[in-house]
Amino acid sequence: MTGSTNEVEPRTGSGGAVVVGASLTAALGGLLFGYDTGVISTALLYISPEFELSSVGQQVLVSSLLVGAVIGVLGGGPLADRYGRRRVLLGVVVLFTAATVACALASDAVVVTASRGVLGLAIGASSLVVPTYIAEMAPRRRRGALVSLHQLMVTVGILASYLVGYALSSGGHWRWMFAVAVVPSVVMLAGLLVLPESPRWLVGRGRRSEARDVLLRTRPAEDVADELAEITATAHAEQRISYRALLGRGYRRWVSVGVAAAGTSQVVGVNAVIYYAPTILTNAGFGDAAAILASVGIGTVNVLFTVLALVFIDRLGRRPLILGGTVVVIAALVVVGALFTQPLRGPVAFGVIGALIVYEAAFACSLGIAIWLVNSEIFPNSVRGKAASFGIVTHWGLDLAVSISVLTLIQALGAPGVFWLYALLGTVGLAYLVRWLPETKNRSLEEIEASLRAEPAPESSRS
Repeated sequence: MTGSTNEVEPRTGSGGAVVVGASLTAALGGLLFGYDTGVISTALLYISPEFELSSVGQQVLVSSLLVGAVIGVLGGGPLADRYGRRRVLLGVVVLFTAATVACALASDAVVVTASRGVLGLAIGASSLVVPTYIAEMAPRRRRGALVSLHQLMVTVGILASYLVGYALSSGGHWRWMFAVAVVPSVVMLAGLLVLPESPRWLVGRGRRSEARDVLLRTRPAEDVADELAEITATAHAEQRISYRALLGRGYRRWVSVGVAAAGTSQVVGVNAVIYYAPTILTNAGFGDAAAILASVGIGTVNVLFTVLALVFIDRLGRRPLILGGTVVVIAALVVVGALFTQPLRGPVAFGVIGALIVYEAAFACSLGIAIWLVNSEIFPNSVRGKAASFGIVTHWGLDLAVSISVLTLIQALGAPGVFWLYALLGTVGLAYLVRWLPETKNRSLEEIEASLRAEPAPESSRS
């Protein structure tokens, strides 16, 4: 396959099926992202004793994926710009599949760690390229909902990893826990083989006629000329803006908002819960099955409240949902820390699980959607791709910092101290977002761009 859109005869029409099919296929990258980040939480219970891993060894194993993810984000953007979104996604799926098989067949901890690092390359690249591809394929009136499929599929992938882990936990079949991810990888690969390239990338490469063919397949015919002209103007504008310019006066403060949203979503310790919840709970006295089942409950809540957030985000606005949810996240962390100061028996044990569920529910409908939503909305089209990359790199960098330190911090500070530390860091992030997070509900890209240039304080009440 060459990625040329001339392979399929273009047709006129709304092209809704093509757009939805492309979005769902690409969003499977989010499912793989969620599954591969979540499955380690259960698999670690069985890998650790088999390979005699210390706390440091466990952290290195978990963090290898995140090291790869940081590299994948940094490399994924330039590769997608050079070779196309679709081709890079094809490469990502091949990496997913090969690394998943290597994990399942690993003979020692070194092979598992290295294979997880390769998985990280694929996850990091997909976290950047999947939302970009969907946004560039979707018509503007459906872009928000379709791009949000990525985050929804991430939560579905995490829940699926918990369910598979629970189903296979009785026999400790950690290799099969990894191997299951091959199934969605193959489905995604098959779908990508028949999808078109992004029209925006085609325009950027001077292939306007091919871009027009894709738009004819995915838009009403009467809209194609105007959208093609808009894409051309936007592509040219973005080429004139450098990364250095984004750190100048015109954009610096708003880039920092994207970074703050991404950073706050990580420093509250969500991935300590996703990666280590069963380990933390078993160390506190829960049985393996009970700890994994508690994680299933947390993962279920994550999916349900992500769906709830997507339903209400356009009605309530971004600021109320993100800021209000973050307050609940911080309060839940304080409560979890307090409960860990008591013996985890009876009501206290159930209280910990209940507080973690409240924490995950609040996170899912606030900071969980903030990184993708804020970084996709606060910038106009002409700078969105480059500006959003700052936030995505921050996401993976801090994810790495949290995952490689949590067990060590628990040994040094105790579980209460770690949860209170996350609450403190979250409070700092919340204070910044309260001051500078703009309300983008019902605001046009032109209004947002005017805000960027003027650098005013956000109009928190604007709707």
